[in-house]
Amino acid sequence: MDDNVEISVKNLSLWFGKFQALKNISIAIPKNEVTALIGPSGCGKSTFIKTLDRMNDLVDNVRITGEVIYKGRNILDDDTDVVQLRKEIGMVFQKPNPFPKSIYDNVAYGPRVHGIKDRKALNDIVEGSLRKAALWDEVSDRLNESALRLSGGQQQRLCIARLLAVEPNVLLMDEPASALDPIATSKIEDLLYELKREYTIIIVTHNMQQAARVATHTAFFLLGELIEYASTIDLFERPRDKRTEDYVTGKFG
Repeated sequence: MDDNVEISVKNLSLWFGKFQALKNISIAIPKNEVTALIGPSGCGKSTFIKTLDRMNDLVDNVRITGEVIYKGRNILDDDTDVVQLRKEIGMVFQKPNPFPKSIYDNVAYGPRVHGIKDRKALNDIVEGSLRKAALWDEVSDRLNESALRLSGGQQQRLCIARLLAVEPNVLLMDEPASALDPIATSKIEDLLYELKREYTIIIVTHNMQQAARVATHTAFFLLGELIEYASTIDLFERPRDKRTEDYVTGKFG
């Protein structure tokens, strides 16, 4: 696999019962870039990213064919260590979901699960993760307060910090700013720009402007198919497919 590619997806199809949600998807996700997935509701974007950390395993009657190659192995193989996979490829969801614990314990939760007990080591991880998530300056004097007292935007950045604390390689983000106000959304977008220096990021978004601002590559999904995948500039300014053009210019439907 190309050294610049983090995840290579080949001929991926997925069914929920008799319904085919993904149809023969092939895409190469570049390392240390932000890749945006766009398309109308129900087109398969969220289903697709959930195949990348095996979250669809939790759904009854799901069937998947094809390959998702990460670190030279097909993660869909039966012998994949799914716990380790989800440590390396982590997810941030649309609605912030902090644990009903303190800010500190939210971030320390993952490292503790993975066996880190030393208080100084945990302190360093918590501070480092909150700094990376651009939240440290706002919460450093109230780490023992409940995370549920934070604003929505702060809660989402806390969820990102909680993910960073287990040292992933890939960040999956399913509409991470859709429930936030414009100021909080801007902070998340600024954060993505900083995080791509260290992480590969895949973001699902309905917001065309957001995709244009944060993503180096963009994929357009429609009815379970990958219609077009290109650099974000090319996809928005020089789309090859009429359906892509109609979607990005608002003529779709």
